[in-house]
Amino acid sequence: MAHQPFHLPARQAAFATDTSPDAPPEGERWSSWDGATHGPKPRPDWVITELGAVDADLGVLKTGKEADVHVLRRWLPGTDRVVTLAAKRYRSGEHRLFHRDAGYLEGRRVRRSREMRAMAKRTDFGKQVIGGQWAAAEFGALSALWALDLPVPYPVQLDETEMLMEFVGDTSGGTPVAAPRLVSVRPTPAELDDLYDQLRTSLLTLARHGWTHGDLSPYNVLVHDGRLVIIDWPQVVDVIGNPQGFEFLERDATTMVAWFRRRGLEVDPGELVADLVAEATSGL
Repeated sequence: MAHQPFHLPARQAAFATDTSPDAPPEGERWSSWDGATHGPKPRPDWVITELGAVDADLGVLKTGKEADVHVLRRWLPGTDRVVTLAAKRYRSGEHRLFHRDAGYLEGRRVRRSREMRAMAKRTDFGKQVIGGQWAAAEFGALSALWALDLPVPYPVQLDETEMLMEFVGDTSGGTPVAAPRLVSVRPTPAELDDLYDQLRTSLLTLARHGWTHGDLSPYNVLVHDGRLVIIDWPQVVDVIGNPQGFEFLERDATTMVAWFRRRGLEVDPGELVADLVAEATSGL
């Protein structure tokens, strides 16, 4: 399968090197594992949990409206234990764009009525609450989806508005190379058929558990060693609980089918949507 991999740009530090007396001997900061919310067990063997580990920011991988994704290296000094992670850092309330929040947030609730009112009015405080919900929603979604063996990055930890997760790509060389997005790959007919089967299976499993991605497109699906990996889950939608849930489900399916059809695969979007709706309503 031919593709043009995305190479990490020149390093841009997201946090300054700590020069305090308690600074680590290597790296830019001590590992932030302690005190963070951790991903589901059993954890992959590559996850480094030791408190003596250190982190270094390698640069920006992707910028977005709600968050930027950096590449972070975590290692344990004095050992050969090292891992490359993706660090998704959500913007603060005053720097985020909330023009699409309303539809996605329907069906979600917070415990305090003050927070609900602030979210509805989009006050500064309400935007902060929404920002925290986006980060928590994506981490929670990835944790649940990973437990269902769906093709998503493993969520390592969540510390306020920074989520560390599995880096999907090639880390064998000196510079990490991120996996290409589906939109940029040029698969053979056999590869195209296999990729669609992977997508259909994933969407059916999601629908069976009452979910849809909510913003699915070839731009947030990666292809790594022939395997689809679906990313960007902060807007995950409860198909039944959200009044627009089935509209999101249909949009996700038709957007993806359109890409496969443009690549020459004869698939029926209506058939896929019908199968997904049947799965989502099977338990009602």
